Amino acid sequence: MNSTSPAKSPLASLTQHADALRARPAKTTHLLVILPAGDAWHDAPDHVAVESALKRQDKKAGALAKSSLMLELPGGCLSSWLRLDEKASAFDWQTKLRKALKPLLDEHPAQIDIAAYGDPGFIERAMRSAASVGLLNGQPLTHWKTEKATAPLKRIVIHGVAGLDLNREIAVAEGSQLTRELTWLPPNLLTPGSYRKRIRALAKDSGWSIEEYDLGKLEKLGAGAFLAVARGSRKVTRPSSTSPTTVCPSVPRARHSPPVGKGICFDTGGHNLKPARYMNNMHDDMNGSAVVLGILHAATRLKLPLRIDAWLAIAQNHLSPEAYTQNEVVKALNGTSIEIVHTDAEGRMVLADTLTLAARAKPETIIDFATLTGSMAVAVGERMSGIVSNRDALAAQAVAAGQTVGERVVAFPMPEDYDEELDSPVADVKQCTLESEADHILAARFLQRFVADTPWLHVDLSASRCKGGLGAVGTDITGFGVGLGVALLIRN
Repeated sequence: MNSTSPAKSPLASLTQHADALRARPAKTTHLLVILPAGDAWHDAPDHVAVESALKRQDKKAGALAKSSLMLELPGGCLSSWLRLDEKASAFDWQTKLRKALKPLLDEHPAQIDIAAYGDPGFIERAMRSAASVGLLNGQPLTHWKTEKATAPLKRIVIHGVAGLDLNREIAVAEGSQLTRELTWLPPNLLTPGSYRKRIRALAKDSGWSIEEYDLGKLEKLGAGAFLAVARGSRKVTRPSSTSPTTVCPSVPRARHSPPVGKGICFDTGGHNLKPARYMNNMHDDMNGSAVVLGILHAATRLKLPLRIDAWLAIAQNHLSPEAYTQNEVVKALNGTSIEIVHTDAEGRMVLADTLTLAARAKPETIIDFATLTGSMAVAVGERMSGIVSNRDALAAQAVAAGQTVGERVVAFPMPEDYDEELDSPVADVKQCTLESEADHILAARFLQRFVADTPWLHVDLSASRCKGGLGAVGTDITGFGVGLGVALLIRN
């Protein structure tokens, strides 16, 4: 299957029934049952069969809190039984729900029924989480295999609560789907040129205004940091496909909080060429820009009362005779001279000029999303992401938002004395160091030079790819950052 735009298949529709499921309908083929601690599970249909299955395995009901129980019920219904600890985190709930739903989704049903038991507060939280996880995993990503495409989940039927406003869950799921589809695309199908076409199509469908900064405009502006990275790909393919661009879609409203995304469609490392192991999956290096588009989509769907200028730094980092080299000195858009130390540190170069453009509008805050440093992945792994901010309160807000939505982030400091490592004998600042120690902090110290005094949060997306899935999402490409970004926009 060859896709010319991100998947447009609708997410599963949601149906809510206020009455708890006391008797399983004959048409139910795939059922998830969510239970609290205590005796509430005796209200569920088929609980006797579950008790028998647990007894046969020499287990107590509490075992359902560690892992779900799969059971085929009379009539051929495949059921998954799970207990959730009311005191556990959103991430823990999402992870358990994803694993409980996976065997059901693996059979590619048209419909999944979800029933929850317990007090009203537990049922509402459980249903919000379960609906979100079902929506996030019910739509398969595009593939190019010759086998028949997998059918998407069409319906989620909720039993035990009605009238829930699930617009936010739907919007975030749609934004995540967009982010994952774009990030998943192979590099021959997502070049800077084709990416720009996709963004134009998204803008048209969503009613966004759009402004592109092509090579000529960037040269006139003096965006030397961005242009240094772009030089390597100018003559490799058609100029219309490789011209870097900064895109500015808008939802014109009152408060102004521009997200900024790194959009390197493929990163070879340039003259400091990556070895094969580390070049694999470098088409993911545009994930930050895809996260921003996912956030923008969700914010548009929710009609948030915001002005969102979403700046996307789109380019490629290729090796060619024109590519930038170590020890060059280039001048950034804000006048800062930069000594190039390592051509594989291109992300901070394209972000430098893009952050400068975003800061010129004097917004309330700037949040950038980028797969920026391997150092962050070493520091926290791929199960959470790291953040750095020039405002402690903003960093604390991001940590709290991450806990709420199940996208965990760790705040790192960026003390001023780290600037000593970036002192250059020939320019205002070094791009990085060759030692790479604490490079996630050095990268943040570098980037903060380009936001002026604007409150700024940097999200280093070490959790953009996690083998086997992460939290609510079951694909290796996680879409991490969409839920966090939407939560921060709403809280701000």
